[in-house]
Amino acid sequence: MVLLEAAAIWQQLIQQLQQTSWLEWFGFISTIACIYLAAKENIFNWPVSILSIVISAILYFESHLFGDFALQFYFLFTAFYGWWFWLKKKKQEEKPVVRLSFKYWTVALFVIALLTAILGFLLDKYTPSNVPYEDGFCTAVSLVAQIMLTRKILENWILWIIVDICYVPLLIYKDLSVYALLYAILVVIALKGYLDWRKTYREQAHY
Repeated sequence: MVLLEAAAIWQQLIQQLQQTSWLEWFGFISTIACIYLAAKENIFNWPVSILSIVISAILYFESHLFGDFALQFYFLFTAFYGWWFWLKKKKQEEKPVVRLSFKYWTVALFVIALLTAILGFLLDKYTPSNVPYEDGFCTAVSLVAQIMLTRKILENWILWIIVDICYVPLLIYKDLSVYALLYAILVVIALKGYLDWRKTYREQAHY
């Protein structure tokens, strides 16, 4: 019985992959590229990120993930800001990676909880979304993680790991199988990003 159910799920996944649009595949590739470049502290992650943001906005709107659609406008703004901030840091030759104190962790978690409640309520009341609070939570965590990424705060990767894991079942439910696969891969990349940035941070401590 379990084998039959697994086979049915696998067959459904294969069918969805075969029906995937070129736009979703392009979004898949560009998102992988920008996260990989961010993990490597490569400034070109920002222009690649802008491309993936535009593609994701289109896909999320078509799938009625309105919280994530709106989130892309925020991502677009922070992508330009992050690009500028990293260029500025490079010129100033300052320490690139910083850590989040316990105090600001508390603030970050409070903001995530508050945004989840507000976004979930708004999506439930004013949009046809059937996953308002799930969408709201993923949007809230992504908002906080993105601003931490632009400021080169090490712990941004912890939030990305958490939200990427949450996105996988949500995107499967929305029949975005390629994007679900994308976020499963992003969990691994985010973990590597955390380890790489932590190494950089520790090396800075010796200077």
